[in-house]
Amino acid sequence: MGSLVQRLLIRLDDLSDPRIEAFMQEHLTDMRAVSPPESVHALDMGQLRQPDIAFWSAWLPEAEGGMLVGTGALKRLDAHHAEVKSMRTSAHHRGHGIARHLLNHLLQEARTRGFSRLSLETGTQPFFEPARQLYLQNGFVACGPFAKYGPDPYSLFMTRTL
Repeated sequence: MGSLVQRLLIRLDDLSDPRIEAFMQEHLTDMRAVSPPESVHALDMGQLRQPDIAFWSAWLPEAEGGMLVGTGALKRLDAHHAEVKSMRTSAHHRGHGIARHLLNHLLQEARTRGFSRLSLETGTQPFFEPARQLYLQNGFVACGPFAKYGPDPYSLFMTRTL
């Protein structure tokens, strides 16, 4: 049957499936639970539907329930620079390599779209430690605030060239 990530179906998504909205609402709820309001930079559905955002969803095959298990997005900052947004794996499926698989997909998509730099913001709290390790293992390094971000003790900014 293969590993879970080998069976994943990753698709560029139009955000019309109501399961995505519920999944992203859980994401916002988690972010608000661990970060002060001024430090929550997760995007809501209206923000995700903007033309500068490309959004991917990861699903188990229909034969296995067709469950949404992960998401990730790229936000175009300029012609050469994009930001990773909305990285999330369902709580039940964490630890199976879904986030790594999605991140690799986003890295490839960013290259295909002509970006030469990819940056992100993640939290400094213990909740975000697995994400920080994933990004470090994939070539991201700490950097200063970028785009419209400012200094924030609850945010770690990271970047990498492609």
